[in-house]
Amino acid sequence: MATTPATRPESEESARERILGTAYELFSHRGIHDVGIDELVERAGVAKATLYKHFPSKDELVLAFLEQREQIWTYGWVEREARRRGGTPEEKLLAIFDLFDEWFHRDDFEGCSFVNVLLEFGDLDHPVGRASADYLENIRSVIRSLALAAGLRDADGFALSWHILMKGSIVQAAEGDRDAAKRAQALGSLLIEQHR
Repeated sequence: MATTPATRPESEESARERILGTAYELFSHRGIHDVGIDELVERAGVAKATLYKHFPSKDELVLAFLEQREQIWTYGWVEREARRRGGTPEEKLLAIFDLFDEWFHRDDFEGCSFVNVLLEFGDLDHPVGRASADYLENIRSVIRSLALAAGLRDADGFALSWHILMKGSIVQAAEGDRDAAKRAQALGSLLIEQHR
């Protein structure tokens, strides 16, 4: 019997994408420890052997999720949109909080996966904890580059302080303060002034 597109086995890439897409949805909204392999397999519609073929351990799947999160969230949304919305480097920095304000008001606001995973694992010597911290550093690199473009003093110190505002506003929004981004933006304006 000839194999037609309708009867061909699903491609391996498609199964991998489905697993990773399912993990992305579950991990970003519920965290790592709350999501079991059996649930992932069932929701992705794959066999457990298929999951382990693509991701030999749950940690490997979490690392792939974090990498995808960086591409989608850090670079594909925060950096891209801040650069698009702001005219000057300073406006681009402040635009981050406009993005956050929109995010905080969405029904599917899920918080920062990098912080959540870092706190869940609580160990910078664990590969997942280390990766979370590295991805947070990459966010600071984006901030640092905008600070340098704006001619701000002590771009490294500025990036650390700005990131505190970002992370703090996310936590505050998770507590129920949906206007946390506007508060952080006002503090951000003061921080920019301090670093001119």
